[in-house]
Amino acid sequence: MASAAVLSAPAPGSAKGSSQIPENAFLGGGANHSQISPPQLASQLSLEQKFAEEIRNRAEAAIAAANGGQTAVFIEPPPLFHSSREQVGLAESLLRKQMYIETDVTVDDTGVNAPLQTDVPVYVMLPLDTVRNDGFVNNPRAMEMAFRALKQAGCTGVMIDVWWGIAERNGPGQYDFGAYKHLLNMCKEAGLKMQAVMSFHACGGNVGDNVNISLPRWVLEAGQANPEIFYTDRQGHRNQECLSLFSDENPVLAGRTPLACYSDYMTAFRAAMGEDFGTVLTEVAVGMGPCGELRYPAYPEGDGRWRFPGVGEFQCYDKRALESLAQAAAAIGKPEWGKGGPHDAGGYNSLPHETGFFNNGGSWDTPYGRFFLEWYSQSLIKHGDRVMAAACKAFYGAESFEGPKRKQKQGEAKVSLKCAGIHWWYKSRSHGAELTAGYYNTRYRNGYAPIVELCQRYSADFNFTCVEMKDCEQPEFARCGPEELLKQVRVCAAQKGVPMAGENALSRLDDQAYEQILNTTCCTGIELDELDEEGQARKVKHVVPLMSALTFLRLSPQLLEERHFSRFVQFVRGMKEANGNKPLQVTHPNLVTIPAAQPAKV
Repeated sequence: MASAAVLSAPAPGSAKGSSQIPENAFLGGGANHSQISPPQLASQLSLEQKFAEEIRNRAEAAIAAANGGQTAVFIEPPPLFHSSREQVGLAESLLRKQMYIETDVTVDDTGVNAPLQTDVPVYVMLPLDTVRNDGFVNNPRAMEMAFRALKQAGCTGVMIDVWWGIAERNGPGQYDFGAYKHLLNMCKEAGLKMQAVMSFHACGGNVGDNVNISLPRWVLEAGQANPEIFYTDRQGHRNQECLSLFSDENPVLAGRTPLACYSDYMTAFRAAMGEDFGTVLTEVAVGMGPCGELRYPAYPEGDGRWRFPGVGEFQCYDKRALESLAQAAAAIGKPEWGKGGPHDAGGYNSLPHETGFFNNGGSWDTPYGRFFLEWYSQSLIKHGDRVMAAACKAFYGAESFEGPKRKQKQGEAKVSLKCAGIHWWYKSRSHGAELTAGYYNTRYRNGYAPIVELCQRYSADFNFTCVEMKDCEQPEFARCGPEELLKQVRVCAAQKGVPMAGENALSRLDDQAYEQILNTTCCTGIELDELDEEGQARKVKHVVPLMSALTFLRLSPQLLEERHFSRFVQFVRGMKEANGNKPLQVTHPNLVTIPAAQPAKV
């Protein structure tokens, strides 16, 4: 289990002494990692134990007093934010003063004795049409040459979408993974690893989609007969990018449930990969929604319904979603809350201040708003739990579960899930765009903690996008915060001992993007804005592990051009030399100077 010390600020009126952690223990902001070694840090943390225990006891006593003398349950670590303004009180003011210092990079409670990570492995996402709709590899000779170039550049491996619409195109239960096995063999020959995405979604309607790959035809035919299997918005528009999570356990696909279809597909994929599963194929990202991400399709760009930076729309109007909402409302004695989503949430392209729901002081922060958002986000978490359980049983067998958690074994292929970096309106109180996507993350609540805990239960890595983005690159009026969002999620993952990987949301080959990726994935010191007891933001420093890996979007003819590939080689070198040091920078004058032996041309 990752060891974390809990450091607390002194109680009001107490003296500050040697128990304060030294400034150079935090590795951000240009501090040198050599200033304090891991043994020294562990020793320093040991000195903090009595002080931390004293603050812990005070917090427990304060909570007990606030609860009328009842025994307090101290949950460690507590969330960064709380679920509503009503909870901001004495207990919160004490608990908010805690800081978590990660001193180990091992996965929490998996039994794997992992060494301290010293670099960030780079995987390159392959083109969306690497496998053609007819089930064959697209231009395999060129792919072999590209694989050799990536290996010489220092990349660890590649990532490939295993499209449901291609591999099960011929009918229910008729699987064709031949092209993916071909690619796996090509990786083996080139000395690369492979990450596979179980892509239970369609391609063609999102940013960067340059090909069209639908769901399997037999699934679309089932949807024509029963359109309730698709996500539906307030206007009744059916989204055919993926199936609604509310149909997970209903036999709507030729007598099988979607969950059974996902499970059978993953079982067949595991069998097709044979002995290379866990050796060459080292990770499986489990698709859980649009773009393979655990979210609702709240901002569909492909058909023009949504444009950045609209807040999007809640996707809760298919028949089974409405039934679920009605049941949840009736269970708390508020049946009037179960008739549909918020009436004042605007449309796809509304801005928060134009709506009654997302505006500052809007109904998102009322008892009704909290009920709806809790139901909406928890429905997403439960879907993730169902699909991840099916994936782990398909890949590892039911015996891999010991109690509520899955135990990862040495040499197994990892599983992971991905969330979208929805950064627009992050600096507003409601975080409206995150809410419609299913992430109940607001100024007062950490909406990513339940997702990280889901990863923790299944020994899964957590993959997050937007690592290349800077706040200053975004339009000011959209209150974007990609850097702050990424910091929040990295700290959350570190506190739970969950390895976190990164991905760039947009395909970029410029120096600024490379430099930002280096900084966001390799920097181990993070300053995070947190609220104090008066509700005022203050900066708290955290030490977190390196990101476990980077998936770089994406392999293309442009990337392999000499002027771009030389920069990419230098970038990969920087990722290999991370060592948990201060933020790295791309030095532009030296960027294109590489040894002649490097594959500048392909």
